[in-house]
Formats: sequence, C-alpha cells, structure tokens
Amino acid sequence: MGGRAWALLLVLCGTIFLEGIDVAMLAVAIPTVRADLGLSTGTAAWVMSGYVLGYAGFTLLGGRAADLLGRRRMLLGWLGVFVVFSALGGFATEGWMLVVARFVTGVSAAFMTPAAMSIITTSYPAGPQRERALIVFGGVGGGGFSLGLIVGGLLTGLGWRWVFFAPVFLAGAVLLAARRLVPAEERPEPVRRGFDLAGAASAAGAMLLLACGIVRLEHGRSGLWLTAGAFGAGLVLLAAFLVVERRARTPLVRLGIFRNASMVRADVAAMLFLGSFFGFQFVVTLYLQELRGWSSLRTALALIVMGCDAVLAPLLTPRLVRRWGNGRVILAGFVLAVVGYGLFLPMGMDRSYAAMFPTLALSGVAFALAYGPLTIAATEDVGPREQGLAGGLLYTFTQFGAAVGISAVTAVYGLAVAGSDGSPGEVLAAYRTALLVPVAMTVVGAAVSAVGLRTPRGSVSVRSGPRGPSAPDGPGAPGRHASSADPAGL
Repeated sequence: MGGRAWALLLVLCGTIFLEGIDVAMLAVAIPTVRADLGLSTGTAAWVMSGYVLGYAGFTLLGGRAADLLGRRRMLLGWLGVFVVFSALGGFATEGWMLVVARFVTGVSAAFMTPAAMSIITTSYPAGPQRERALIVFGGVGGGGFSLGLIVGGLLTGLGWRWVFFAPVFLAGAVLLAARRLVPAEERPEPVRRGFDLAGAASAAGAMLLLACGIVRLEHGRSGLWLTAGAFGAGLVLLAAFLVVERRARTPLVRLGIFRNASMVRADVAAMLFLGSFFGFQFVVTLYLQELRGWSSLRTALALIVMGCDAVLAPLLTPRLVRRWGNGRVILAGFVLAVVGYGLFLPMGMDRSYAAMFPTLALSGVAFALAYGPLTIAATEDVGPREQGLAGGLLYTFTQFGAAVGISAVTAVYGLAVAGSDGSPGEVLAAYRTALLVPVAMTVVGAAVSAVGLRTPRGSVSVRSGPRGPSAPDGPGAPGRHASSADPAGL
C-alpha cells in the first residue's frame, strides 16, 4: 500500500481505537465517578450498560445506513455526535446525565464503526491489501481497549472528568483528518420505494430489549420478572422484524444474507470470542482489585501485556493468514484462549504475577490471531452493496457477545457467592466458578470455527447479494472503485 492508503487506514483505525479506549477508561474510572457523584449501585451499572445498549441496539441500523445513505457521511456525522456527547458527559452533575451521554455515545459508535469498516472493505481491493487492513483495524481496536486501562488509571488520578474530555480531543483530531483523507464516494443509489422505517424501528427495539435482558442477567434472581420481560418483548419484536423484512419492498436487512454460511459462522465465533475475552478480563480485574487489594493503576499495568495484539496483529497475523488461511489461524486463536483461560483456573490468594503472566500473554496473542481474521471471514463473501450491513451484523454480534460475557460471569459469580459466609476462600471459589464461563465460550467457539475447516480451500462460498465482490458494481453503487488496483484513488 502507498502512503496515502496507509494514512486513510490510520484514520479509519482511529475510530475503532477511540471506541476501545473510551470503554476501557470508563471501566477503570467508574468507582471514582460513583463516589464523587454519590451514585447508587444501579445507576453506576447503567452508566456502564448505557453504552452497550446504544451500541448493540443500533449497530444493525448503522451498518445498513452506511450502505444506503453514504459511508463517508455516516462516519463524519456520527463522529461529530460522539465528540459532543462525550464532552457533555464530562460536564455531568447527575447520574441520569451520564447515562444519557453514554447511551448516545454508544449509538454514535454503532453508526461510525460499521461505516469505517465498510470503507475499508470497499476501498481496498480483495486480497492481501484488504486482509492486512482488516487485521490492523481489529488489532488497533483491541490495543485501544488495553491502552485505555492504563490511560484511564492515569486520568482518573487527575480527575474522572478527563476520562470524558480526553476522547473529545482524539475524536476531534480523527474527524478533521477524516474530512481530508476519506475519499468522496459516488452518490448512493436512491432508495426509490422509501426507507424501511418499520424494519428499522422493530430491529432497534428488539436489539435494545434483548441487550437490556442480557445486561440484567448480572442481577441474578433479583428482578427476574424484569429480565424475563425484556427477553420476551425483545423476541416478540424480533419476530415482528422478520415478518416486516419478508414483506418489505426495500428491506433493511435482506434475509437471504443469512444463507452465507461463512459470514454467519464468523459472526457467531466473533460473538463467543469477544464474550469470553471481556468476561475473562472482568473476572481478573475483580480478582486483583477486590480480593488481592491491588490499585486500579497497578491492575491496569498488570493487564497491559494483553495489549500485545496491537503489535502482533499487523506484523504477525497477516503472514500466518497468507500461509495457513483464515480458518486455521482463527482456530489457533481459540485454542490459545482455551489454554490461557484454563491456566488461570487454579488461581490462589497469593499467586505471583509471574504465574499469571502466561495467561495474560496468551490471551493477547489469541486476540491477535482470532479477531482480525474473523472480520475478514465476516465480510469477504459479501457483495459491495452490502458491506455496511455485513459490518453492522458483525458488530451487533460482538457487542452482544461482550454483554453476554460480562453479564454471565457476574451472574455466575453472584449465584456462587450467594449464601456463603463471604470469606476470602469462598469468594475465591466463586471467581473460579465464574471463570468457567469464558472457558466454555472459547471451547464452543473453537468448535464453531473448526466446522469451517471442513470446507476445502478454494471452494466457492455462497455469495450475499446479486453480485460477488469481484463483479463490477452497477451505476451509482457505493464502493464502485473497490476493484481498482489503486483503491479510492490511493
């Protein structure tokens, strides 16, 4: 790739880096925020969950909007929204203000992240260039989360409001650079029969309610009827969405895209992998801070080795993919994750950092091997006109995975510790039980990934849409220059 192509990729990676670092910084700062504003436990939980609800609820709509309304427009517009509401969160004086700010920030991420990913998949030609770009994109996202733990600890020491203000400067810089470097696209083909408003409303409602139900799993038996009600209502709206999409003349989601087995398999595997990764990190953070008494900064420094994926993803993973193919590299990532999480099961009250280091390092290497190739597998057999939709589906699955992973380990921990005497030994046993959740998720994910290895290399997968990636686009279709040797004039 040339210099301008790398500059464009750097800008697009800035969006996923921003998303990762923003979530991690708040995770470190939330105890301080709670103490300063006098938030209840429930309100503090909703400050964290609000972002997940906004992200998971609108990612599907965001991905399709990029296809229909323009990828550049969605990226720039929602980056601006991200800047505004991140700043408003820094000025918040009440808990509800933070919840609203985080929810809208999550919604903005739901629109800008699939737009950035679809710009990559339509601006870089299929093959090594696109694969390297997607692997770097995924690795930078994981690196942003890991770095956010450190930065969050440092900024919280200066004042928790800097956790909200810092992303404003970063997002502003990305926005200014994106205006110059993101290529202007041909005007998207007009939606002649109208936008699928009923599909958009039912999809967003279903995703919001299902995400809310998942987040409420961490409450265990408390308010069980609310959790069941959220799941029930979400499933009803999901059924309504499917009926609407079958009858719509211009559906928000062409249901035939789910016949793309490789895409669906990659989305499910990504959901399980992200869920296990965030669930494991959550358990380790609680173990180090609540049981071992480590400070937030010391914990963050201990976990920084998990950010090795930011270095390995662009340097090592592309070579492995070219040598062994996506499927084998993804499976290797799952296997390393299973081994790494399993090594942490015999955690003790005085386990040294040297004993923990192999698990932390293996989890970072596993992320570098699995996540980037999963983004390739989720988009490589999708036509140019549906790249935004494919990205939206991927990030919908991954956000649900993150919510499931964290909520499930919290729920299992709560059930395990309930009725105990609360002694350190009992708490430690509860952490071990909760750690079985990410181990189980990675085992299932490895099985899902292994299914793809049965398909002979070089076989043709089901294409999503009337044209495959190698076919020329029709007049006015976004991503028309995807097949050129020099993507987007780069």
